[in-house]
Amino acid sequence: MKTIVRNIIAVVLGLLIGSFVNVSLIMAGSQIIPPPDGVDVTNMESLKAAMHLFEPKHFLFPFLAHALGTFVGAFVASMLAASQRMKLALVAGAFFLLGGVINVFLLSGPIWFAALDLIGAYIPMGWLGGKLAEGLRPPRLQAKSSAPTGA
Repeated sequence: MKTIVRNIIAVVLGLLIGSFVNVSLIMAGSQIIPPPDGVDVTNMESLKAAMHLFEPKHFLFPFLAHALGTFVGAFVASMLAASQRMKLALVAGAFFLLGGVINVFLLSGPIWFAALDLIGAYIPMGWLGGKLAEGLRPPRLQAKSSAPTGA
């Protein structure tokens, strides 16, 4: 498989798996910390209309979902990549950041949460996912090393 095709597939799979983690945590979070009465967390219009009813505790799972979804997506992209693993982890993080920016504009939530989310949940988690993958998957060994092997 060509390197570029494998790298594209790695990023796409990272985005899909990271998005699954994100949605799963959002759904679990609404069970653990129920939203205000009458709010449907699966409906953007319902969320937007009721955003003023949300307390700080309601933002815990969305932040975790965004951060861990990005982390897992970047980790998967980096682990599956044929080359440039950290760059691809950060590409995954950038895609999740784009989604976060769109979400901030669509929902108009509190400024403190938007800042925390956009600064802390995407690029830093993409970097951490890439670093973990680097540590778990060492770089490929060169076929022929010019260094002596020692006796």
